[in-house]
This record gives sequence, structure tokens and C-alpha cells, in this order.
Amino acid sequence: MFKLRRVVDLTLLIDEQLPATWPGHMPFMRRTWNWYEAMTCGPEVNGSINGPYFTEALVMDEHIGTHFDAPAHVVPERGPGQPNAMTGDLIDPAVFCGEAIVINATGLHGTRGGVSPLIEAAAILDVEARLGRQLTADDVVLFRSDWDVRFYKTGPAGSAYAQDVLVGGTAPGWPAPSVEAVELLIKRGVRCAGTDAPSMGPSEGGAPVHVAGLGAGMVFIEGLANLAALPVSGGHFQFLPLKIARSSGGPGRAIAWLRA
Repeated sequence: MFKLRRVVDLTLLIDEQLPATWPGHMPFMRRTWNWYEAMTCGPEVNGSINGPYFTEALVMDEHIGTHFDAPAHVVPERGPGQPNAMTGDLIDPAVFCGEAIVINATGLHGTRGGVSPLIEAAAILDVEARLGRQLTADDVVLFRSDWDVRFYKTGPAGSAYAQDVLVGGTAPGWPAPSVEAVELLIKRGVRCAGTDAPSMGPSEGGAPVHVAGLGAGMVFIEGLANLAALPVSGGHFQFLPLKIARSSGGPGRAIAWLRA
């Protein structure tokens, strides 16, 4: 089966020079912990202490790059130690797999600094009409805005990805689904939705969207990339996050399987 398909990478690159972390959160940091050979200089290299190999120590936020939000992220009753906990390590991996259904929001552009244009439920209904069916629990809904293509840049240019929107308020926010759109997904039984923007929620206040979706047991995948490579339907989506005990979510690798 897999020999008849090609893989499309939908994952952001993580690097210190890229806007991989939400503004105000722990920035991505790394240090070379062991090198192929002994080093006589270089503050970031410990040298070949344990043998001739290369490895790094990483410090990062759980919500870095392409990552998912578990219900525990915003719902205290689903947090660590609770009877009905839904932390990242307890999420069934099957939830992250399904037919990729792409909602194209590339035509939405904000006009007010710090404010997102909303993707309404009508956009979902339009795609259902094109598919000739309603969405189901076997679908993974992906909101495409091409935000990554436009703004996920190295150096100062990367501030347009989130910093200018959230902190400076000098640029409009990314397209984001409305609460009503998320409620329609819940009604259809959709368990996983993703976006190529920094957050599933609008930049001026993402809590209501997160509470609506995650509170209903959904998971959100944020910071996707390269959604332009996918058709509206017909691809198989797969996301495999790190399995971190008692986590609010975590980063991972997102791909799609398409027919060759």
C-alpha cells in the first residue's frame, strides 16, 4: 500500500533563528553535549567525553513548532492527576490519523492590528458540499492560510509570524475558526483539527475556541506547514507527537500520504 503513495512533510523546522515558540514562552535552546572528537576550544562543545559521537541537549516549550494541544492544555478537570485526565501521554494515537480535509482560508486577510479574520462554519459547509458528504470522526480537518509560507522566516523577518501580532499589535492576526465553526466540527464527530497558523484560536483571544474544542475532547494541531501541497481531500494525515508524561501536548512530525 505505502509503495503506491508519496509522503508530504507538513512540519515546521525548529531552530533558534526561527519563530518556533509562542511569544513569552521558553525559547528554543540547545547545546552540543558530545562531539566526535576532543575539542580544545568552543564554549558550546563539551568535547568527546563519552565517545566519538554527536549529540545535543535541548530546552524547549511543549508547544513549539508543529505541536498539538491536549484537552489538559486549557481544561483543569482534564489536567494531570484528575480522574478524567486527558494529558498528552493519554491521547490515543489513532486520533491524530485520518483523511485530510483542507479548508482553504488563504483569501481571508485581516485589516486590524492584533485581530484575526474568522473562518466561519459556512466554509466547512461549502467543503462538505464539494465532497458530497458530511465530515465524520475519520476526518482530520486542516485550516490552510499559508501563514507559514508568508511569515515563518529566520531573523527579524520572523517577528511577523506572531510577535508583531500578539505583542506589538502592529499586524493583523492569522485566519482562525470561529467558535461556531469548531462547534460544527464537534457536531460532526471530528476529533482532530489543525492549522498552519501559530494557534487555532484568533489572535485577540484564543481561549473560547480552545475551550469549545478541547473541552469537547478534541485535539488541536498548531503550526503545521506546507498545506498547499494537499488536495481538498484524498490524502491521509498522520501526526506522531512525543509521548511526554502528564503533558499539555507536545511537538511532533506531521505528514500526509498522497497517491503517487
